[in-house]
This record gives sequence, structure tokens and C-alpha cells, in this order.
Amino acid sequence: MAFPYVARFQDVLSGLKREGRYRVFADLLRKRGSFPSAELYSNGETRPITVWCSNDYLGMGQHPKVLAAMHEAIDSTGAGAGGTRNISGTTHYHVELERELADLHGKESALLFTSGYVSNDTTLATLAKLLPGLVLFSDELNHASMIEGIRHGGSEKRIFRHNDLGHLEELLSAASPTAPKLIAFESVYSMDGDFGPTNAICDLAEKYGALTYLDEVHGVGLYGPRGAGVAARDGSMRRIDIVEGTLAKAFGLMGGYITGRAELIDCVRSFAPGFIFTSSLAPVIAAGALASIRHLKNSDAERKAIHENAARLKSMMRNAGLPVMNSPSHIVPVMVGDAALCKSVADTLLRDHAIYVQPINYPTVPRGRERLRFTPSPLHTVEMMEALVASLDTVWTEHHLQRAA
Repeated sequence: MAFPYVARFQDVLSGLKREGRYRVFADLLRKRGSFPSAELYSNGETRPITVWCSNDYLGMGQHPKVLAAMHEAIDSTGAGAGGTRNISGTTHYHVELERELADLHGKESALLFTSGYVSNDTTLATLAKLLPGLVLFSDELNHASMIEGIRHGGSEKRIFRHNDLGHLEELLSAASPTAPKLIAFESVYSMDGDFGPTNAICDLAEKYGALTYLDEVHGVGLYGPRGAGVAARDGSMRRIDIVEGTLAKAFGLMGGYITGRAELIDCVRSFAPGFIFTSSLAPVIAAGALASIRHLKNSDAERKAIHENAARLKSMMRNAGLPVMNSPSHIVPVMVGDAALCKSVADTLLRDHAIYVQPINYPTVPRGRERLRFTPSPLHTVEMMEALVASLDTVWTEHHLQRAA
């Protein structure tokens, strides 16, 4: 008798649904010129909603300069890139964008990938192959893409407690002094909204002869001079060996990248399967990203506005007795603590209040730490925040959820 494939698939999906972890995608169309407003498609009808969980943090996906650059690129070059980077897929837009990214982070070179996930996974796995005997030290809250890259590389790994410098030093001191070492960590941990201690980790890396690998995905565009990230804000950028980032969040497009010394970037370019065998970003995307980065290098207005709005929303939530987590960054997480309840709250907000926020459940966060994650942008108005807090207050009461102490 053949294996009951369909029954197995049905069983695992039923398990997800019982736990309240089954993911349902909202069918949306953003409205050009009126972000964070969007249209929700449901049961053959559409209705207006407000988006509160977009990672287009600064609304650059709607910026006139970005849209103009993309229109110009598609009119002059067409749609796709035409192949992998080494087989007809490199355009002048890609070359310019890599130069711009290297300049942003003060590095010699940069390399584009199709996503931030791919850049982390591919780079970390490739470094493990290039550095025989590598011992990789990883923060326990690192993103899934970093975890997968470390696993795919097969190197010896050591997991240190989140932002625990004493534990990291204990692990570093126990490793062979002559072994190659790499410390992988993030600048902004996107679910809790806290910062990685960039200078202190660089101190340990220099003391024990380790390379540093910093995921700036949730920091680029948002912090530091010219939006170069948290490490630039902290004055540690020059001490970081590899800076990884994304074009899909503050810059408003899609794609990922790494920057660093020319020889290191060239090695990844030459040996990484996730780069070599993947079609390159469409020129229209590279053109839009280029315009976005250039604008944010010269404008602090968007950065100032997002941080003001994040602080204002946190204050409003605390005043309403909502359990907003203590996040020093632009991310506003509100604790629920139960997967089924978290999904129910999100569903109710969308259905009854036209507010779209996705529940954050396991495995993105540990079980029992489920939450809603709000991302106020410069384009969210005070009136939108007031409506959000009032709706949350109502839904919290309806669901008998715990209030802040």
C-alpha cells in the first residue's frame, strides 16, 4: 500500500489550525499616493483598510522619485534582467547600485542578491566552505535566514544568549586561538525591537581574532548618518567586516546585499551557489532602489518622522494600558502570549475595525511569546494612531486580555 500522502498533508495542516498558527494571507492592493491605506479583497468585494504591519518602513515604495526612476528604467530597458549575473544578467543599474551600497556603508565592495534571506543564507554557508575549521558564534535570536545559512555551511557553531557579552566571551575563549571565527548578530532584532551592542561585540572580535557579520536589515535607511544603519550610528561601521542588508524594508523595494572588503566580496561572488545560479534582480527594481538610497542619503526627514511616530504610538498604547513591549527602536510589539488569541485579535481588528496587522506566532517567536507587531511609518497620521489605540482597547476588552501592569 502506498504512503497516504494526502492524509499526511491534511494532518499537519490540521495541527497548525488547532494551535492557531495557520497563516492566512490578506489579499491586498496598496493605493498609490495614499499609503498606509489599501484595499482588502474578500468574498468578491473590496473595502478600505489601514496597514499597520508593513516593512516598507518609510513608505519609499510610494515615493515619487522611486516611481519615476522605475518608470524610466522599464521604458528604457524592459522588464527582466535576462539571466544570472554572469550570463547576461548584469546591467549598469546593478553596477551602480552595488557602488552606492558600498559607499553607504563605507566598504570597498558590495554584492546584490534576490532577497535578504538569500544574502544571509548564501553568504554564511559560503564562508563556512571558504574558511576550513570555521567556528561560528551566533546570537540565539538571529533571523531564520542566518540560522539556515549556518546550518547549510556545516561549520562548528556556538549559540550565545541574546546580547549576552559575557556568554559570548566565554564561548570565544574556549575556542582554539588559531581557528577562524565569525560572530553573526543583528543590529535591530525585529520581533523585540532591541539593538545589538555593535561596539562591544567588535571589541570581543578584535580580542579573539574573529570576523564580524552584522545583519542591518532592520537598521539600514532608518539609523545613522545617511541611513547607513545602527553600526554607523554607533560609530562601529568601520570595525564590521561584513554588513548585510536589504532593499525590501526602509528602501521600499526588494533584494538583499552584502558589503565588505573587496577580496571577501569577490570570494562570495565567485563561489556562492545562491548567487551564481540565480537570475539577477530586474533592472527596474535596481533603478528604484538606487533612487531610494540616494534620496535617503540626503534626507533625514523620513527618519525623524518614523522615530517620532513610533515614540508617540508607544506612549499612546501605554496610556491605554496595552502591554506594549519595551522596544527602543521603531518597532512596536504588543504582547498577547497565546497563538489562538493572537490570531483572533488580528482577525477581529481586520473584520470589525479595518485595521490590518498580522499575528506573530511560533516559530517566528517562542511559544507563549506571541504578539502583534506594529510598524508606524512617517505616513501614519495621529488620527490613524488614535483609531488604532481605540480599536485595540475595545478588542482587548472583548478578548479578556491582560492589561499592562
